[in-house]
Amino acid sequence: MSLLTINDLSKSYDKRVKALNQISFDVTEGECVGIVGESGSGKSTLARMLLGLETYKEGKILFNNQQIPPKNRSQVRQYRKDIQMIFQDATSTLNPKLPIWKSLIEPLDNFKEITPSFITEGISRKQVAEELLEMVGLEKEMADRYPGELSGGQKQRVSIARAISIEPSLLVCDEPTASLDVTVQVQILQLLEELQKKTNMTILFISHDIRAVTYLCEKMIVLKNGYIVDSFRLEELYQEERHSYTKALIKAAAIE
Repeated sequence: MSLLTINDLSKSYDKRVKALNQISFDVTEGECVGIVGESGSGKSTLARMLLGLETYKEGKILFNNQQIPPKNRSQVRQYRKDIQMIFQDATSTLNPKLPIWKSLIEPLDNFKEITPSFITEGISRKQVAEELLEMVGLEKEMADRYPGELSGGQKQRVSIARAISIEPSLLVCDEPTASLDVTVQVQILQLLEELQKKTNMTILFISHDIRAVTYLCEKMIVLKNGYIVDSFRLEELYQEERHSYTKALIKAAAIE
């Protein structure tokens, strides 16, 4: 079953330049799909549009077969109960003046009608945050710390915990490992893989790094200058019919 369907979606910032050019693709429930391309390919624009942070006039975004209107705030709010995002810069998503546990439960405070499966009767708000920390491999004692006391990798784990707190159907990851060192990148990818297997959560993983995409995703979509130039499953990565740009990404990443 298709969870997310993009039909002929375009986005222009001026009359001469289109950030996205009539892109179309489907994401099946429980699937992990990678969007890969260099800077300026339209990846982050797509992510912002999916979150309702950017409006659009051309094309359609369908979630569970329901169109997501580009400007209807009430409907976008309902949509956001089912879709969460992990950004590249975890620091900017956490309030430096709040202890970690308060940042973690913010989505649950925003959507009080949601009761995630891991919440048991009588559990305190802080205990909920501690459970979330343990779900992403952090010690519950970190709940009382502040963002400035955490490493980059720890802050990204907190961001992941925050995003999964309301058990979204779709998790959009926009370059979540780009600002981390190689060892921590692998740890975050392993965490996402583990969470995806445990929860059957659907992931749209956006990255300039085809190595990260091939590690996590079973399906890949290649963007260049706002166009989809290639789309294939992981086992088709090295087939001769791959687009020349895809082959260049593979070569540059030294994963041949």
